[in-house]
Amino acid sequence: MTVTLIDERKAVTDAAEFGRVAVMFGGSSSEREVSLDSGQAVLRALQSRGIDAHGWDPAERSLVEFASAGFDRVWIALHGPGGEDGALQGALQWLGVPYTGSGVMASALAMDKVRSKQLFREAGIDTPDFAVVMTAGDAKLAADKLGYPLFVKPSGQGSSVGMSKVFDAAELPAAVELALGFGGPALAERCIVGAESTVAVLQGQALPSIRIETPRVFYDYRAKYESDQTQYFCPGTEDAELEAAFHDMSLAAFAVLGCTGWGRVDFMTGNDGVPQVIEINTVPGMTSHSLVPMAAKVAGIDFAELCWRVLETSISDLPSARTEGPASSGAWVDAVPKAERSSG
Repeated sequence: MTVTLIDERKAVTDAAEFGRVAVMFGGSSSEREVSLDSGQAVLRALQSRGIDAHGWDPAERSLVEFASAGFDRVWIALHGPGGEDGALQGALQWLGVPYTGSGVMASALAMDKVRSKQLFREAGIDTPDFAVVMTAGDAKLAADKLGYPLFVKPSGQGSSVGMSKVFDAAELPAAVELALGFGGPALAERCIVGAESTVAVLQGQALPSIRIETPRVFYDYRAKYESDQTQYFCPGTEDAELEAAFHDMSLAAFAVLGCTGWGRVDFMTGNDGVPQVIEINTVPGMTSHSLVPMAAKVAGIDFAELCWRVLETSISDLPSARTEGPASSGAWVDAVPKAERSSG
């Protein structure tokens, strides 16, 4: 059995149907530079397909100005807080302007690593053990419980910003200070030693998995956006059963948080061979190093077509999709194969 999301493709054949499109990128989060790269690449791709697309940087032009600018929809390429956490989605929804990707609640939940992991666990989706960290004392208790090495990261950042892999107690205080420096709680997470993979979801379908190998300590910001030594393998496995598990778990994780349109689900798979969901990215990168374009290419979707299809996610005949909350755990269990449910 395969899990299918409710937002299957709403195909558009004529660029004029999209109207005047704003590609929002840049912003003021810690991921501004990545967002600028993503947005400019998307803007060029949309224009190459005849779409009346224009760049818009919310750090330089206000939403008050945007409200009177005459745009028909928005391609959101803003990463991190302010663009990926439901804030922009809420503003656009209030203005009545359609936008790409997940709605307000799903965006907020996916950006909040603590709450998303709590929902994954309740729904029976495997995710590494974790603890909420508000103080250095919390971190010590978490380390005593989870053991070393472990990851410490802000609960509300993306692109591995503020994240550290901690190997012993001497490294813990600096990692906690860094993670808490972004405001809000931090997350201490058990380190799963094994393969790191990711699966893109587009219009209700999972694309081929990607396995990531980096010579760095972990797949950090530099490994993602700067290093030419990071290696990617797509599909990420030759094991058909494991690939199917990645696909089903990705769609299930999307459904639990109420995500729609497109995104990316990150996994770690340990020596036991069981994939564990780390997080969902509702506005993944679209740079030359980015993973969704890589998976799409293997699936036969070039970059311009991918940008077009993401823009299609702003057109829906399912108005409730943006306002529904996370799927109940009971509904999820009815939809997911027994083999993919947690035994714990």
